[in-house]
Amino acid sequence: MGIVDLCKNAPLDENPIRVVQKFLKHQKQLKESGDFENWRFIGYVLELNYTTATIITSDPYKIAVGGIPRNSLIIMVPAHFEKFPLHFILLRVLESAPTPLSTEVQQTYFELQKRSMPEIDVFTQSELQWGALKTSVIGMFYPNPDNLEKIEFSGDLNNFVSAHKYELFSPNEEVLDLIINSMVPEEDRFSIGKVRLTECRLPLPGKPQLNVNVEVSVRDFLGTRTALFGKTRLGKSNVIKLIAQSIIETTNMTNRAGQLIFDINGEYANDNPQDESKSLKTVYADKCEVFSFRPGDHSGVHVLKMNFYENPDRSHRIISDLLEGDKRNSIYIRGFIGAEIPTLEDLDSVDGGERIRSQRRILMYWAILKKAGFEADEKYLNQLLKRKINSNGKSKFDPCYNRELRDEIYSQNPPQITDLDGLVNEYIKIIEFIRSRNEDDPLFTSPKSGKPLFDEEDKKLLNFLKPNVGAGPAVLYPFRDYHDKNAGDIFKKIISFINEGKTVILDLGNSNPKIMDYYSEKLSYEVFSSQMEKFTSNNLGDRFVQLYFEEAHNLFPQTDDVTNIYSRIAKEGAKYHIGMIYSTQSPSTVNKDLLAQTENFFVAHISSRDEVKALSKLNVAYEDMQEDILQAKTPGYLRMLTRSHRFVISVQAMKFSPANN
Repeated sequence: MGIVDLCKNAPLDENPIRVVQKFLKHQKQLKESGDFENWRFIGYVLELNYTTATIITSDPYKIAVGGIPRNSLIIMVPAHFEKFPLHFILLRVLESAPTPLSTEVQQTYFELQKRSMPEIDVFTQSELQWGALKTSVIGMFYPNPDNLEKIEFSGDLNNFVSAHKYELFSPNEEVLDLIINSMVPEEDRFSIGKVRLTECRLPLPGKPQLNVNVEVSVRDFLGTRTALFGKTRLGKSNVIKLIAQSIIETTNMTNRAGQLIFDINGEYANDNPQDESKSLKTVYADKCEVFSFRPGDHSGVHVLKMNFYENPDRSHRIISDLLEGDKRNSIYIRGFIGAEIPTLEDLDSVDGGERIRSQRRILMYWAILKKAGFEADEKYLNQLLKRKINSNGKSKFDPCYNRELRDEIYSQNPPQITDLDGLVNEYIKIIEFIRSRNEDDPLFTSPKSGKPLFDEEDKKLLNFLKPNVGAGPAVLYPFRDYHDKNAGDIFKKIISFINEGKTVILDLGNSNPKIMDYYSEKLSYEVFSSQMEKFTSNNLGDRFVQLYFEEAHNLFPQTDDVTNIYSRIAKEGAKYHIGMIYSTQSPSTVNKDLLAQTENFFVAHISSRDEVKALSKLNVAYEDMQEDILQAKTPGYLRMLTRSHRFVISVQAMKFSPANN
């Protein structure tokens, strides 16, 4: 190398693109030495424009590089590359293309087969081994003009010259690594798998497949939206584990990212011996907190239940949702479903008669739960009712109806109400008495306010507690599995773990879909509120929360409702450092607003052409990958696009295991 070349190349000594310069010089040496077996030259450009290129290649060139399958990445460089600023254009092979001699070649094939010639003469063979391929122009790699130690990629070309002035090469492992990984930030990197350009793994003799890792950055997922599409059992859950694993490992010291996984199939909280799959909880026992409805003998698993007494309005909504699924519901059950239950917080916002009426309705609801067999910590419930209805020293469970009414109901000295059993008995007596009298009986009017003692909402609850015909509270027996008198505020506990940087897994396997929906919605709201509070108080800093949703079409349907919590997270989550990873089989079933704002994609096999077309319309980067997505069915074989990758990468995802730890 002369002094002029040395000075010209010196500024690029630390630039990653020097790998390509080294590669091209080596290819030139191989050509000059006649070592065509190791030469990675594959042909020339026949036709070129800003978006596509038709290239010509020959059978010996294809064999020498191990084949040129669909989706192969090819670099295009000037024939005399050393005379130009260092750069290369990246092409992707799409399909075969006709050559100017295609008709003549077909005629020759026809004649050869018709004559059944055992051998082809060398001149004819030389003519027939040439063919053309259609490729897409992905973009250009070149040194960053502002920092010559960095590489830059553009999705377009600033210029191109005549087609005959370019040469084409199949990249070796070093160059392919540059193409795949050079734009991924060095910070918080992790390997998600290997480059796999084609589903077929059969190598040509003496030509092993290239072995190149695919790197991604945790920064691509924090505070962004990530979608996983494809049919079931093709590796979506495995990728979710890999992403969660990477966040756990890279944020282990700073605890800057907490995670919440809605595990509807129990695969992130429990090992699967059938496919030798380990759970996140097994691999990261100290960083994961699991909540389950049925913890069984698993140590360290929290009970995912709620105290139905502690949250009367929430638990009533859950019960109502569960009951609404039964079309055989009687009038009294439908009345109970439609009843309005105040919150305990509401008691502190009103005074006088309104407070008394609100507290009485809560007590009616508690009586129903008690009658249905829901266990209660009565000492704790007394603490929840912070103030007495009056100051006469009565129990907080006493609804404190006037003495005249109670004397008439009991026909004797009415008993004191000191516990929930007494409360149940009181309200059963009341509804029986109401049915035995006319509605305009003066006993049913408050002597102080003149308002009815029992309005329509009260009667809905009382008629459910003691129906004329029907099982009454007994219909709630199956729902006791979701109640625990010692559950406390489970939501605050979960948010606390997330704020500590832990990964919380909600094991919702075998749970009622209504219960799943409730916990998903409620916890999503709690996360959103927690992050928004940090933002408004200027305490957000570098703190992130990642939410993981499966079967996303159930949570993000194609509706015009932009006010639900999922839509708010999709649109505003990035501002509050809330990341979302969601998976579904069908892209077309997910809300379009969410799809339009999704930054990262992992796409496995999809069998519907309409679904694949919908994906390509959503993101044009997948337009050239449609046939590949339709045909390739290997588990873990994905077409990946992230914020750091400007074009789609075909990758074979590694299997999540402790060995990756």
